[in-house]
Amino acid sequence: MRTALVIVDIQNDFCEGGSLAVPGGAAVAAAVSEYLEDHYADYDAVAATQDCHIEPGAHFSEDPDYRTSWPVHCVAETRGAEIHPDLDTEHVGEFFRKGAYDAAYSGFEGLSAPDVDVPMGEPEDSADEERVSLDDWLRERDVEAVDVVGLALEHCVLATAKDAVEAGYETRVLLPLTAPVDRERGEQAVAELEDTGAEVVTELD
Repeated sequence: MRTALVIVDIQNDFCEGGSLAVPGGAAVAAAVSEYLEDHYADYDAVAATQDCHIEPGAHFSEDPDYRTSWPVHCVAETRGAEIHPDLDTEHVGEFFRKGAYDAAYSGFEGLSAPDVDVPMGEPEDSADEERVSLDDWLRERDVEAVDVVGLALEHCVLATAKDAVEAGYETRVLLPLTAPVDRERGEQAVAELEDTGAEVVTELD
C-alpha cells in the first residue's frame, strides 16, 4: 500500500517563542526530523502543511476564546509562518498552504505552494491554476494511506486526520510526533480520532 507522511503546521508561531506556541512544539519538530531520517524510505510521498494567513476574518481576535478565535499567528511573509528550523524539510515533496482568508484547520483545505524551494514564497494566489490540493497531490501519486504528525493535536492534526479518513485514506496519527495545546483536549482528540476511524499509534518502532 502506497503511504504518505503528512506533516502538519510545524511553524515558528506554533513552537516556543511564537505567538501561539504549543508546549513541546520545538521538540516535535526535532522528533519528526529524526523520524524522517530513519523512516523516509518507508514512505512514497512526504507533504507538509502551513498556516499562511492574510485576512482570515474572525479567526484572529484581540480577545480570543482559544476555540474558534486566536491571537494573530502565521501571517504570510512573516517569520512566524515559516517552517520551524528544527524540522528538516529535505524530504518534503510539497508544501500546502491554507487559511489565507479563513480559518482552514485541515491540511486538505490547502493548496500547493507556488515554489517548493521557498517555504513561504508569495502570499498572493497568482498561479492558482498551477496549484493543487493535498488530496489531488496524494491521488496523483496513488497514495492509499497517510500517517499524520505535527501541531497541534486537537486542532489542525485532528482536522487533517478526520478529512483524510473521510477522503478514503487509511489513516494513522503518530501520537509521539504530535503535541496538544491542552492535555485534556488532546485526550478528547485521541478519542475523537478513534471514533472517526483513524488509528492512533502511541509507540513508534
